[in-house]
Amino acid sequence: MTIRVKKFTPEVLLSAPRRSSAIPNEDGTLALFTTSTYSFTSHSKTAEIKVLNISNGQTTLLSNDSNASEPTWLGWKNEVLWLKRGEKGVTSLVLADAENVTKSPVTVSTFNGSVSNLKLAKLDSETIALAVTGLATPAGNLYNEETAEKPKSTARIYKKLFVRQWDAYVTENKSSIWYATLKRRKGQELLSLEAPGLRNALRGHSVSLESPVPPFGGSADFDISKGGLVFVAKDPKLDPANHTKTDLYHIPLKTFTESEAPSPIIVKTGTLRGYSSGPVFSPNAKSVAFTRMKSDQYESDKPRLLLVPDILDPNNVSEFYSTEDGKGSWDLRPETITWSRDGSELYVTAEENGRGKLFKLPSSPRFASKLPTAVINDGAVSEVKVLPDNNLLISATSLVENSIYYLLDPSSSTKTVTISSSSKAGKSFGLYQDQIDEFWYSGAGDYSVHAWLLKPSNFDKSKKYPLAYLIHGGPQGSWKESWSTRWNPAIFAEQGYIVVTPNPTGSTGYGMELQNGIRNQWGGRPYQDLVKGFEYIEKNLDYVDTSRAVALGASYGGYMINWIQGQPLGQKFKALVTHDGVFSTLNQYSSEELFFPHHDFGGTLWENREGYEKWDPARHVKNWKTPHLIIHNELDYRLPIAEGLAPFNVLQTKKIPSKFLSFPDENHWVLKPENSLVWHNEVLAWINKYSGVEQEQQEGLQQSISDLRL
Repeated sequence: MTIRVKKFTPEVLLSAPRRSSAIPNEDGTLALFTTSTYSFTSHSKTAEIKVLNISNGQTTLLSNDSNASEPTWLGWKNEVLWLKRGEKGVTSLVLADAENVTKSPVTVSTFNGSVSNLKLAKLDSETIALAVTGLATPAGNLYNEETAEKPKSTARIYKKLFVRQWDAYVTENKSSIWYATLKRRKGQELLSLEAPGLRNALRGHSVSLESPVPPFGGSADFDISKGGLVFVAKDPKLDPANHTKTDLYHIPLKTFTESEAPSPIIVKTGTLRGYSSGPVFSPNAKSVAFTRMKSDQYESDKPRLLLVPDILDPNNVSEFYSTEDGKGSWDLRPETITWSRDGSELYVTAEENGRGKLFKLPSSPRFASKLPTAVINDGAVSEVKVLPDNNLLISATSLVENSIYYLLDPSSSTKTVTISSSSKAGKSFGLYQDQIDEFWYSGAGDYSVHAWLLKPSNFDKSKKYPLAYLIHGGPQGSWKESWSTRWNPAIFAEQGYIVVTPNPTGSTGYGMELQNGIRNQWGGRPYQDLVKGFEYIEKNLDYVDTSRAVALGASYGGYMINWIQGQPLGQKFKALVTHDGVFSTLNQYSSEELFFPHHDFGGTLWENREGYEKWDPARHVKNWKTPHLIIHNELDYRLPIAEGLAPFNVLQTKKIPSKFLSFPDENHWVLKPENSLVWHNEVLAWINKYSGVEQEQQEGLQQSISDLRL
């Protein structure tokens, strides 16, 4: 029986259980996953570790300890390790049995600091290699925030960039990778962490490296196997605020008990000098696949799929689908990489036409003569694991489904078999696949633009609905057929809007020409694409009332809302919403990652001031007229809060209906459930007031009361 909510509201969205990807055991019968749930009744969060039976979809609770996280199969029987936060800043390594959930978990070891991103690799029948990440002090020791000596002064002094990044000021403590081994003697049940214990892999080298790479680096930044440790790190010789260059390194650990790790060996990639990411060892621990961008000043350059056939020969690197002009014949952006069990194939996720697809290709560039074949074409794939029978266990989402696990036989079919759907294909939320539509329209140039469209679940084709026009951030980003707890189109649709989410110039997943077309064109081609999209809706969708339209956007989308406010299109909306946007492009140097404006605006401010000024929303404030909600958070160091205060000052001074919302404890995103609920309620109240939806809801409520009386 499926329990359905009466209406998909912000409370439902934010309190729905959030599941991790499913990770199978060695024999492919069970899978681990976590869930976290927030209650607006108790105002508290619960966290669980569960075991999924892959054959029948049944789940069993393994732990409801809210401090437990990152469950990982040990590789012996069905034993599981996880990390547990403890008092005074420590982290414990805990062992449990997925087949005997009544057996109490035991602590294997405790680390004096906060560690995460647990990875394991079997070295032999008695030994498991372990790696975690955590902050290291300047001396190379594990940092413990709670027990560290507090400075007598709050002064911060910097001689180089970064000063701060994303939502935190840079400190002397740096991210590092730590390794150790776990041992179980033959015939013994006891598992032990072997001497010398947890060691810092990046300590004591002639080159100072940091990995994972802040601010978003995690488990995808490194991998371990019998072949040692591979990881990505920024080039320490370059200014990180002005260059994206991250290199792949190999540390040839042989036993993972070395008291000092061997020196990192750089993997050379010729003219490719941008971001490196996602290194993954092959099943035989000999080869490594990863991606790397070409430009070291373009954070959204196309990642190239690369192979190191033998990690002991780091100068021999091959690129898949390379061409003489350097552009590459595969015009998509490979993301995550998974090896087949025999090492002959790769499964690669990449975005295409608003979908997070899964592709299959040979694992050697020599045999990859044809472009990759898509084996999953719909939704958004988040994790791929290969089972012993070579079937794929896939974790994914869609616009109506917040978590689904399914099986796929990649050798014979693209038909999937669902194991577990968290929301029963959206039905638990009262959402349905037939609410989703899409269309293409002619853009500002000789190209087409793709847009998603969501209708209310109670859609009546004889009625007209106001338009909610959502503009994505990035700007090199897109609206995809995926779930989100921050900008979920269904939330707006269920208020009574037709939601259109266009992917104009600058969007990813439609080829690099469309994506790169935004350079020096921030308020140009993308704006014209949005105008043409609005005109298409006016002419072709008779169930949309564009006279009651509203527009909303965050980050670059917030920039575009501010730009639209001063342009003719702004007069066609009843209300606007800017979340953490750009008020003036001349303020880009108050940000942190300076390579971004240098690329998108064609140089530095002193080299190309005209390019920055040309697309500056602040130049057009005299035209601002539309009611406008501004949201900006105090921990947003990507776009500091002055970028939100300034437009609000303009709106208030011009007597334009306006409101300002800010969270002192949030960054570029609003992540805390209670704050997110306020965000949603304020945004919906604002657009509903000016679109007429508020009046419709009140009239509907009054009619319901009258019907009850009758």
